[in-house]
Amino acid sequence: MPTLSLRPLADLPSTVAASFHTLLTDIDDTLSSDGRLTAEAYSALQALRQAGLRVVPVTGRPAGWCDHIARMWPVDGVVGENGAFYMWHDEAARRLRSRHVLDAGQRQAMASRLAAVRDQVLREVPGCALASDQFCRQYDLAIDFCEDVPPLPAAAVDRIAALMREAGMTAKVSSIHVNGWFGDWDKLGTTRLMLAERWGIDLAAEREHIVFAGDSPNDEPMFAFFPHAVGVANVLDARDRLRSLPAWITPSRAGAGFVELAAAVIAARRGAIGAGSAAPAQVVSARAG
Repeated sequence: MPTLSLRPLADLPSTVAASFHTLLTDIDDTLSSDGRLTAEAYSALQALRQAGLRVVPVTGRPAGWCDHIARMWPVDGVVGENGAFYMWHDEAARRLRSRHVLDAGQRQAMASRLAAVRDQVLREVPGCALASDQFCRQYDLAIDFCEDVPPLPAAAVDRIAALMREAGMTAKVSSIHVNGWFGDWDKLGTTRLMLAERWGIDLAAEREHIVFAGDSPNDEPMFAFFPHAVGVANVLDARDRLRSLPAWITPSRAGAGFVELAAAVIAARRGAIGAGSAAPAQVVSARAG
C-alpha cells in the first residue's frame, strides 16, 4: 500500500489551478454518483468548457457509450475502453470521428479469444457476470463485480484479474468492472496520442497544465504521470490496490467531488484573468484550434 500523502484540494495553489488548460476525467464514480450522472456534475462539464478549458473524459466504458458521449455531452472528445480508441464530434463536418489503436480486422480476430476468457472467468468465479454494456464493446472483456451484481470480495476480484493475465491479457480493475484486453494500451498512452494529434499538445511538456480526476486502479497511470492529478474522496476505497496516488483529494465523493474540483479550477481561472495574471496564454483560450 502506498504512503498516504494526499493533500486536500483546498490547498491547491490558485496559480496552479489557473494554469490548467485541459481537464481529463474518469467517468464511473468520479463524474457519476451511485451509477448516475447528476445534474450538478453534467453542469460542471458545461461550465468548464464555457470557462475555456478543454474537457475530455477518459474511461473504461465501451465504444457504444463513447459514441453518445462524444456527440451529446459538452466535451471535446472521449478516450474509451481504457485507451483502445478516442472519439470526437467534428462540428464543422457534423459527424463523429474516431481513431482506433487496432483496425477492424484485428478487432474481429480477437473475438474468439475474448469469448474463451469470458467463459472461463464466468465458470470459475461464482457471482460475477458479463458487464451489461459488453454488447457495445469493441476491444475488451468487462466482468461485473458490483455494478449489477451483489459486490464480490476482493479475493474474487483478484481472481478475475489473474485469469485474464494468465490468458495473456492486460487486466485493469475499475470501481465496478475488471476489464481485460489483448494489447498494451492504457488510458495514458491514448490520451497522449489524442492530445498530440488533435491539438498539437506535447503531453510531457504540458502535464503541469493538465489536471486529471479519477478514483480507481485503472486510473493509476494517470495518477503517476500528472503532478496535479486529483482523486475524488472515494479514491481512498481503492488505496490497497494503488501504488501511485493522486496529488490532491476532494472533500466529497464521486460526482460531488468532481463538482468541487470544477468550481476550484473555474474560480482560479476567473481570478487570474480578472487580475491580469501573466499566466500562460492558453489559460484564456485553451480550446482554440
